[in-house]
Amino acid sequence: MKLVLIFGPQAVGKMTVGQELAKKTDMKLFHNHMTIELLEPLFGFSPEMWRLTDFFRMEIFKSAAASEMKGLIFTYVWAFNKREDWDYVNRVCGVFESTGADIYFVELGAELNERLQRNKSPNRLAHKPTKRDVTASEAELINSMQTYRLNSYEGEIQRENYIKIDNTDLCADEVAELIREKFQL
Repeated sequence: MKLVLIFGPQAVGKMTVGQELAKKTDMKLFHNHMTIELLEPLFGFSPEMWRLTDFFRMEIFKSAAASEMKGLIFTYVWAFNKREDWDYVNRVCGVFESTGADIYFVELGAELNERLQRNKSPNRLAHKPTKRDVTASEAELINSMQTYRLNSYEGEIQRENYIKIDNTDLCADEVAELIREKFQL
């Protein structure tokens, strides 16, 4: 079993890269909005929605880690200045490490103007209905940059299997191929 954790700021291309990586590796993609889009119509962006999102994700992680599947690709917006996000990543990794899984960290970064363009992409809007109010989504993207640090500092991630990619000028297929080659997936 392998877990590929793809993280970075909103609209950096995590899901799209994950889609391409899934095609190249036969791993399953579990992008972070799969649970959000299930629960938001019922509960809005409420504490209950986030509680259930965490619950469902952890149960899916446990089942995936114990399964015979080749691997799971999970996407996540990691706020590096929030201790609870570090704790969450450690909890997720712990689920997979307890079964002997290999874990790979992939950090994506891109320039703001590119992210603003990707925020409106047909693929993103097709898979993430909560992002279809592009004006609100863009405001959230910009506001989050003032509150959260969404990319790591040099040397901050101490994982052996880690790669940081600036994908401003790369297509998702190119990024997925870089990841596949780097980690021999």
